[in-house]
Amino acid sequence: MNVNPDDLLVLLAVARSAKFTTAAQTLGLNHTTVSRRIAALEKALGGRVLAKAAGGWELTELGARAVRAAEQVETVMGTLGPAGKAPDPITGVVRMTATDGFSAYIAAPAVAGLRREHPGLTVEIITMTRRALQQRSGLDIEVVVGEPQVHRAEAVRLGDYRLGMYASRDYLAEHGTPASLAELQAHPLVYFVDSMLQVDDLDAPRRLVPAMRDALTSTNVFVHVEATRAGAGVGFLPCFMGDRHEDLVRLLPDRIGELLPYWMVLRRDSLRRPAVAAVVQALREQMEAQRGAMLGRGNTPSTAP
Repeated sequence: MNVNPDDLLVLLAVARSAKFTTAAQTLGLNHTTVSRRIAALEKALGGRVLAKAAGGWELTELGARAVRAAEQVETVMGTLGPAGKAPDPITGVVRMTATDGFSAYIAAPAVAGLRREHPGLTVEIITMTRRALQQRSGLDIEVVVGEPQVHRAEAVRLGDYRLGMYASRDYLAEHGTPASLAELQAHPLVYFVDSMLQVDDLDAPRRLVPAMRDALTSTNVFVHVEATRAGAGVGFLPCFMGDRHEDLVRLLPDRIGELLPYWMVLRRDSLRRPAVAAVVQALREQMEAQRGAMLGRGNTPSTAP
């Protein structure tokens, strides 16, 4: 068997991005060259290393073994740094998905802190609110709401966060402050688009206050926050977002306070990469540091002025 180490590194880039075009950009090659290198590797190994999947390419069993060898090649090459200076193993691109709020208030500061020590690290964050994928080509980390049911992956609980009902002070001055669940149901709701909500755990408003009619709905939680601040209605918001705004009042905190978990889903092959492991640890530390805010123990006034 005559395997070209360069072809192994090309496969490694494809495995991490799930796309030939992205791997080509990372390596400074063109799409045709990447395709030719993969074909040459498959010929040398005597079998397919990649299989087409939804959203890109996935490794075959042979491909997974080849990637483990490629990671060893990458590690050895990484030792050839400037004389007298050990190379930083926490480099390269880590790709993750997470909800909008988690991305902004947990992932962003965690990554910023990590990059101060490891400037060769790049983290790509795709924001979305959905269930964990069963095929996660090109993704190293997924952060989802609720316990995921996944195969060929590791699921780790990150911690909990609380959601509550909020309204702006101006809105309450105009429409009155609800003192009970029955009164709350007379107010319009600002929340997710019900027909597009993919996470069952986020159905709390429709379950707790089913008579509330929709005022403004969006797939983006930052729209929920700003619409609530603008007086569009009563928003069901993560406390770690709602409590940041002095113009918002949390309503009925003793009656409504839905507690939900964040879970992290990790590809097993990604866990071997120091960069992924470092990002995972940074996310866990940031969640712990923000535990009080995540649980709604910050600025949570219960009455309007």
